[in-house]
Amino acid sequence: MADLQGRLLLALKEKNIVNSEDLAREWQEDHQKIVGAIKSLQTLYKIINAEPINTTRWQLTEEGDIVAKYGSHEARVYNAVPQQGITREDLMKSVSQYGDIGFSKAMQEKWIEMNNQKVYRKIDRIDDKIQSMLKKVQTGNINDLSDDQRTECKKRKLINEGKMTVYKVSKGEMFTLDIERLETELTPEMIANGSWREKKFKSYDMDALGIPPDAGHLHPLLKVRTEYRQIFLEMGFTEMPTNNFIESSFWNFDALFQPQQHPARDAHDTFFISEPCDADRDMIPNDYLQRVKKVHSQGGYGSQGHKYDWKIEESTKNILRTHTTAVSARMLYKLAQQKEFKPVKYFSIDRVFRNETTDSTHLAEFHQIEGLVADKGLTLGNLMGVINEFFKKLGLTKLRFKPTYNPYTEPSMEIFSFHDGLKKWVEVGNSGVFRPEMLLPMGLPEDVSVIAWGLSLERPTMIKYKIQDIRTLIGPRVDLQMVYNNPLCRVEKAAI
Repeated sequence: MADLQGRLLLALKEKNIVNSEDLAREWQEDHQKIVGAIKSLQTLYKIINAEPINTTRWQLTEEGDIVAKYGSHEARVYNAVPQQGITREDLMKSVSQYGDIGFSKAMQEKWIEMNNQKVYRKIDRIDDKIQSMLKKVQTGNINDLSDDQRTECKKRKLINEGKMTVYKVSKGEMFTLDIERLETELTPEMIANGSWREKKFKSYDMDALGIPPDAGHLHPLLKVRTEYRQIFLEMGFTEMPTNNFIESSFWNFDALFQPQQHPARDAHDTFFISEPCDADRDMIPNDYLQRVKKVHSQGGYGSQGHKYDWKIEESTKNILRTHTTAVSARMLYKLAQQKEFKPVKYFSIDRVFRNETTDSTHLAEFHQIEGLVADKGLTLGNLMGVINEFFKKLGLTKLRFKPTYNPYTEPSMEIFSFHDGLKKWVEVGNSGVFRPEMLLPMGLPEDVSVIAWGLSLERPTMIKYKIQDIRTLIGPRVDLQMVYNNPLCRVEKAAI
């Protein structure tokens, strides 16, 4: 490398300006070695100037390199045929990697022939034009090839067009033939022995940027979650504790007036826990449990109930919670135990689990956002108004509501938002007014209504980041570079 640096400086002294590709051809050196010498000289203060020029060059493929070195496939097949001939089977064994194309090309060139099931040489010597053409490409003389020859090599995938950086090198302000490496650091030893007086130091580059420190990067879901949480807090909501991934069927289903024969309790929708399979019976308030049992099996509070044989064994089964509404049920029951009712606004953002088939918009494990308001005299109009204000703060103004059925809300509505990436309406949430059969057994006053809505964290994130497949957002198919590249999510906020 040092020898190449010296030769490069001498060439500059004579010509003032040189081209790295020309030097490689003149010196018969690998171009990359010339580039390495240029980059080494660039580390020395202003000795040379190097201007990179991006060009497109014909170059040998990996197979082309082999042909240029050892000969074309047909030539190697020809050379593998002895004077006395050889069976085709034995010939193919000796040239297995390139035998088919080599044999075909050699027959086409009439270099070999078949006679009595054996292969013989048809001529005494051959001219391997393919190897000669590739050597010209290798030495940078691609222009010596005719258009037909270039097409032939390209068709056989022996050459291709690749990008190449060539350097135009000229003398720098401090050009010299004497290479002296500039010091980049003043050491204690230099100060102690005084050698710093004889050293030359590299000037500081005040515009240079420091090396970015290694650091973690927030996943888009975490960025959007932070924005949602802040919006809830700005709207006066209190966050509910959601640290229980495992719930009993009582809080997940029964407390929500969801019958034990409901399809959501089948293995198709719910993950059941095998160990421990049952919750502690004492963890469920007995008087509340009896009221829930009665409203399910016999009715009450103006409802005829579901009219079935309610079983405590089903109610105590442990499951992975299918929604954070189980947490809402706990919080509302706790609210009902207060001596004096006070209006509340609660929210939660955490993970839920459903045994669903995954596709571009569904996962078996995802995050649910839930908000609820408990107060006297609330109506469906209040629910739609709160939902509109909430989603407006998220920057989602194109909303539609569609009537639907929920076992624990009546009336109920699905919420849709327009996805600009998918160019279609996508369901982003569900909502409704909690049924009296759910609220009154808890002990809440009859004139208290609870409006609630829930949505997944993933789908609004897909809309904000224009992600078309949820499986590329969360799960084993996530591209970590996507996490690194995505900027902070900026939600267009509006004052209420």
